[in-house]
Amino acid sequence: MKTINKQPKIRFKGYTDEWQQRKLGEIAEIIMGQSPKGENYTENPDDHILVQGNADMKNGRVVPRVWTTQITKQANPEDIILSVRAPVGDVGKTDFNVVLGRGVAAIKGNEFIYQNLKKMKETGFWTRFSTGSTFESINSTDLKDALLLLPSNEEQIEIGNFFKQLDDTIALHQRKLEALEKTKKSFLQKMFPKKDETKPEIRFAGFTDDWEQRKLGEIIQVNSGKDYKHLKEGEIPVYGTGGYMLSVDEALSYKDAIGLGRKGTINNPYLLKAPFWTVDTLFYSVPINNNDLLFINTLFQNINWKKYDESTGVPSLSKNSIVKIEKKVPSIKEQEKIGLFFLKLSDNIALHHRQLEVLKNMKTSFLQKMYI
Repeated sequence: MKTINKQPKIRFKGYTDEWQQRKLGEIAEIIMGQSPKGENYTENPDDHILVQGNADMKNGRVVPRVWTTQITKQANPEDIILSVRAPVGDVGKTDFNVVLGRGVAAIKGNEFIYQNLKKMKETGFWTRFSTGSTFESINSTDLKDALLLLPSNEEQIEIGNFFKQLDDTIALHQRKLEALEKTKKSFLQKMFPKKDETKPEIRFAGFTDDWEQRKLGEIIQVNSGKDYKHLKEGEIPVYGTGGYMLSVDEALSYKDAIGLGRKGTINNPYLLKAPFWTVDTLFYSVPINNNDLLFINTLFQNINWKKYDESTGVPSLSKNSIVKIEKKVPSIKEQEKIGLFFLKLSDNIALHHRQLEVLKNMKTSFLQKMYI
């Protein structure tokens, strides 16, 4: 086979040899999956874990979802699992002995090969092999003949260890973020009264009064967004249901508010810092009667807005339906405490999310520069 001499942009000190081209099938054992018979599928965790595709993996690891009593093809702990059906090329690892369905293949390769396969997915490598216009897939030959560039075994180990440590750091931040999100969800449930109750399970010290039933129209004024296309470019942010869009030279509101989708995405309320403009598919709600903005924002996050969808097609809300919704609210002082608490919790979640994205982007950059 012809040797292609190349070097990555970034290398560990002491390595200067050029990388060599090899077929994946020459450097790793590949096991194509074979699905068990349907009648052998179970929900019994005592049976064999079945991996059928990317639905059985989360954050690069196999998560047991379906089991089977029939063993067809198997993979062992730390084997690489690669999706051979749409979406082709998704890759992860297994911590268990698993049965392989026809939608995946197992590759017995080292950490260097695993990270290389991740890069190949990101760069669209497998799209050139996908067959069929409506259902993408790759076969055993495509996998075995896939060309990779490899350094010496020693350099492979160094590169693999580097990315393994980076993956472990990313996984740690992912777990912290998920834990914070679960904490917020739990507090949302416990710091607001349950149905038919007037007091929440958890309260700040000094508050004992019952919460009172109010229509949303008694605590907020719901305003409609407007078209912005007649405006010039400026410094006032324009928001839609998906968030920030662009900036213009006029403001629709000079009061902080809560954005809530009128049409389309109706279940994602978020704070709007004045001055701002909202498009016609986004309501903006301003507190009235001294009610606390941050508390109302938290209250909005605790409402199942899809329940009030008035359309059989694109999800839609109306002012009339919003203002008639009845919810229990505490005193203004307790509102302020609750609102500030959830603001700090949300800010902490946002910080962890940004840190996680930085790590993921860093890894993508290193993959591009440390692999060929």
